[in-house]
Amino acid sequence: MKLTTFPRVRITHGPTPLEFMPRLTEALGGPNLYIKRDDCTGLGTGGNKTRKLEFLMGEADALGADTIITQGATQSNHARQTVAIAAKMGMACDILLEDRTGFTSEAYKHSGNVFLDQLYGARVKEYPGGTDMNAAMEVRAAELRAQGRKPYIIPGGGSNALGALGYVVCALEMVDQFNHLGLDVHEVVHATGSAGTQAGLVAGLEGTRSGISVLGIGVRAAQAAQEQNVYNLAVKTADLLGVPGAVSRESVKANCDYVGAGYGLPTPGMVEAVTMLARLEGILLDPVYSGKGMAGLIDLCRKGHYQKGQNVVFVHTGGAVALYGYTDTFKDLTPL
Repeated sequence: MKLTTFPRVRITHGPTPLEFMPRLTEALGGPNLYIKRDDCTGLGTGGNKTRKLEFLMGEADALGADTIITQGATQSNHARQTVAIAAKMGMACDILLEDRTGFTSEAYKHSGNVFLDQLYGARVKEYPGGTDMNAAMEVRAAELRAQGRKPYIIPGGGSNALGALGYVVCALEMVDQFNHLGLDVHEVVHATGSAGTQAGLVAGLEGTRSGISVLGIGVRAAQAAQEQNVYNLAVKTADLLGVPGAVSRESVKANCDYVGAGYGLPTPGMVEAVTMLARLEGILLDPVYSGKGMAGLIDLCRKGHYQKGQNVVFVHTGGAVALYGYTDTFKDLTPL
């Protein structure tokens, strides 16, 4: 498994912290709960996309690109981190945002990630829900080429085999941390959406035969589709690394019981999870990914899915900036 052969822009503030959550562990009375703080990666307030962008922007730079194009939902964490690194590297950036929720509030449409997209200098264009966003990016790339520019397209979430290498790096980083602490980890849990984070974690942990399983808590697709998307990408990632056959279908697990009414749409479990982490551990989750991921983990702990004394690590994928777009969802909070 050789990562040094790929062009890479090293920007992640790492290793990111691995922290024990004593108050949440006590409140749930189940396994020992740890959190991998990939909300602290540094770029544009941090988040999991930073690791992926190290490899994607490395390739963009090697190819001589001068403009980055990517897409996501209105409050996309990926878009915010992408335009931040484009600014840092002196490249223009086009952000294509799809309306996946139908929300029309001023806070959702203009604050949070959208505000930061504009602050970092992106050209932002909105598209209705259901738009073929990959096709829209190709159209924009053709327009830029006709102007003499050199665009580089980054897929939504940075989730292709090259981007997933960022979470192979994270998997290796965590194994080193676990070994250093003498921590026998039963499972790594995180929110899974565009598949790149989970695919990289699975490829990394399976490729090193760590014996540590990965559970993705789905935020968008149904279980069968999500698992297949992750598996397909994990296989491509392992092939890219030169370890074909490293990933078995059985190693890809997703629980999609916590999506609720749809992507980006709040659930009571998400609100509870975000509030609990804020008030028990002083940690901010986001309402779309890590909030629903933690809601799943909390519910599984309550149902006895994990045994008392097992060590479970939650990967915090960042995105707390999006909370500013969801202030109406948390309007009924009461003080302690």
